[in-house]
Amino acid sequence: MSESAVVIAFLCISGGFQDAYTYNCRDEVFANAQTGNMVLMGQNFAMGNWYLGIRYLLPVLAFAMGIYAAEKIRGLYGQSGRIHWRQIVILLEAAALFAVGFMPRQVNLPANMLVSFVCAMQVQSFRKLKGSAYATTMCIGNLRAATELWCSYRFTGNKETKKKSLLYYGYIGIFILGAAVGGIMTMALTEKAIWMSSGLLLAVFFMMFRKE
Repeated sequence: MSESAVVIAFLCISGGFQDAYTYNCRDEVFANAQTGNMVLMGQNFAMGNWYLGIRYLLPVLAFAMGIYAAEKIRGLYGQSGRIHWRQIVILLEAAALFAVGFMPRQVNLPANMLVSFVCAMQVQSFRKLKGSAYATTMCIGNLRAATELWCSYRFTGNKETKKKSLLYYGYIGIFILGAAVGGIMTMALTEKAIWMSSGLLLAVFFMMFRKE
């Protein structure tokens, strides 16, 4: 179920939403795109803007911690028969994002760190779409895979390859839709807009009680 089209669609919407939320509401920091944070971090450190550099450094470190946490959960609960370890990850994500909605803008740095931590747990735990590698919180790898598959289709005419390519492109569009909705809702609801992403994750949690 964790590789199903509907679960990945919900996670893509949530991933795009989170990036738009932190950029528009939390000091223009990216929750998911840590490459952007690293570029801005290096630029600010080089210019002597130490506080701004740290503002981008800490979410990067939180992202790394989120990867570690997801792997730790998998190690502890990977063989559990009562609940899937990915459901534990999703439930923790939803709870963390719900808490972020209560955090005022005076504590944007801890809020960004918490969202980055959540995104890392998600990208580490959900890495496939119908058996193919896929990221639900960023698009660069998906765009590369989609275009590579399309090029292969143009050479071979393989319709299955074409189908996979279009699937990748389609889910990139779903991620963009999530970002668009996130931007609009953040303008309307400010800090509390992130609760919509928390709701999407809760929906995924209940979906995953089905085996397939």
